[in-house]
Amino acid sequence: MIILGLETSCDDCGAAVYDGNALRSNVISTQLVHREFGGVVPELASRAHMRLIIPVVQQALSSAEICLDDVDAVAVTYGPGLAGSLLVGLSFAKGLSLSLQIPFIGINHLEGHIWANALEEDDLSPPFLVLIVSGGHTQIIHVESWGVYGVLGRTRDDAAGEAFDKVGKLLGLGYPGGPVVEKAAANGDPERIRFPRAYLDSGSLDFSFSGLKTAVLNYVRSLDGDPTENQRENIAAGFQEAVVDVLVDKVLMAADQTGVERIRLAGGVAVNGRLRERLHNRCEEKGLHVRWPAPDLCTDNAGMIARAGFYYLNLDVRSDLSLSPVPGLNLANRTG
Repeated sequence: MIILGLETSCDDCGAAVYDGNALRSNVISTQLVHREFGGVVPELASRAHMRLIIPVVQQALSSAEICLDDVDAVAVTYGPGLAGSLLVGLSFAKGLSLSLQIPFIGINHLEGHIWANALEEDDLSPPFLVLIVSGGHTQIIHVESWGVYGVLGRTRDDAAGEAFDKVGKLLGLGYPGGPVVEKAAANGDPERIRFPRAYLDSGSLDFSFSGLKTAVLNYVRSLDGDPTENQRENIAAGFQEAVVDVLVDKVLMAADQTGVERIRLAGGVAVNGRLRERLHNRCEEKGLHVRWPAPDLCTDNAGMIARAGFYYLNLDVRSDLSLSPVPGLNLANRTG
């Protein structure tokens, strides 16, 4: 059974081929046009997807050494994400479904991130916890069984990745903020500037990063002129440490509360080396097992959508051609 996966929820246009045993291709085209604006411009993103989706699909099929006639089903993200971007992928999937007379399956982008872990762990089975941490989402998910998910904590304002982007822009480091802030932080002292950590109510597993972002802004404004390179590095290191502290502490609290001993990461910020290092060390101390996908499976990609689609196809789940994009989709709604 060969599944073609499509991912167009934001600014990454992806297509992938999964055959039930292995990911045979996973093509991602990142839209660089947004860098000059310091963030994703929705209208530009949807237009770029329209230009990119056909060549990206063609490349995925070529890399997998198959043709369209070999595809048995198409899985596509239908939310959450940018409405225009989602519409491009969903419309393309419907067109393939009609022309090839094959089923299509609408996949929740967040569930796709969870399934990304199963692409490299064939024997991964629930229960386990997943920390989804990206530009648009920061959530702790209890995977009780495949398809049954409990959201234990979520951000009340900015997602962690969004905070990285805003701090990167504030410090003049560029966009996206995750990699440039991490690079600057590598040369800084994380203890030189101690920014606040928001733990919220006692026992809460929710997140809040807006106060931290404001604290960084106020610190920069308090300086005598623009920050020097060394000051930027120390600010980046202090900010990153504050984010990582809260992420790690909260997911370990979730492990304590649920008794679950396996933790997985997902989302673009899961690539962050400091987060991985701290989480690995803390989990080792507590006897917990932690793993994460390869970097190209952490960021938005179609491989994770194809893998989730394969699971639902085997359950005989199909989507109707009336399925529409749902920009604010939550994890309670899995397939469309």
